[in-house]
Amino acid sequence: MRIDDQAFETLIAQFQQRVDNALDYWLQPDSINPMRLHQAMRYSVLAPGKRVRPILVYATASALGVDLEKVDGAACAVEIIHAYSLIHDDLPAMDDDDLRRGRPTCHRQFDEASAILAGDALQALAFYIISHDPKMVADDGARLKMIENLAMFSGSRGMAGGQAIDLAAVGKSLNIAELETMHIHKTGALIRTCIQLSALSASNLGETEFKALDSYAKCIGLSFQIQDDILDVTADTATMGKPQGSDSARNKPTFPSIIGLKESQEKAQELHQQALLALSIFAEEADILRYISAWFVQRTH
Repeated sequence: MRIDDQAFETLIAQFQQRVDNALDYWLQPDSINPMRLHQAMRYSVLAPGKRVRPILVYATASALGVDLEKVDGAACAVEIIHAYSLIHDDLPAMDDDDLRRGRPTCHRQFDEASAILAGDALQALAFYIISHDPKMVADDGARLKMIENLAMFSGSRGMAGGQAIDLAAVGKSLNIAELETMHIHKTGALIRTCIQLSALSASNLGETEFKALDSYAKCIGLSFQIQDDILDVTADTATMGKPQGSDSARNKPTFPSIIGLKESQEKAQELHQQALLALSIFAEEADILRYISAWFVQRTH
């Protein structure tokens, strides 16, 4: 799949529209009781966003020759898990944010109780989709493995655990290894899930190819977070859609605060090169994944 800037932008727009349509299908209408809960769920999930995680699901499926309808459910599940995590991360008990994706956070738009329930309900919905979508892989063993991976990487050994480490680290000094561990869990785990769900949807994918894709996912998961840390320093609030400098204001450890801005940029580029190396066993069909790795470290929001 030869790809250039224009082709990449077209593909990304198609992936974003595709998952938005699928999300709208799975989310209950806000006219159905309990209406306020459904309103809060739709408000958070369908808020304008990059849809990075669904894009990774679709891009991996494209690289492996998997029909996109087979991974619509997976794309929705990871975006819904991500949305639930943002709702809870923004709560006063955690990061206490007022702005998300350029709009009031869920608990500001509604109330704290509605936000907590919306996050709870979204987490349940993600697993309902994986277990019920009739278009997904027919192999029950593969589907069960998807549920297992999503549960593990979104729980205490993944995303939720990373958030716990993050909260405990506020105001403390971490070394680079400790910071990487935090981000590998908080951000990287769900990104690995995106790649793995599509890989599990592919028929006859060998162990070597699966491990290569997982190595790629580990690299881009960390590079994505490093770039987020960089943007917290270099981007403005209007561009980011959330308060600029919020990490610094909370005295949270970041890559720039520990190793410096220039060194952080170099680290992100090193991870990009490692991601490309992991994909070296694939031919041009994986070019979309190579392009995404570059996009992660070049993005401005």
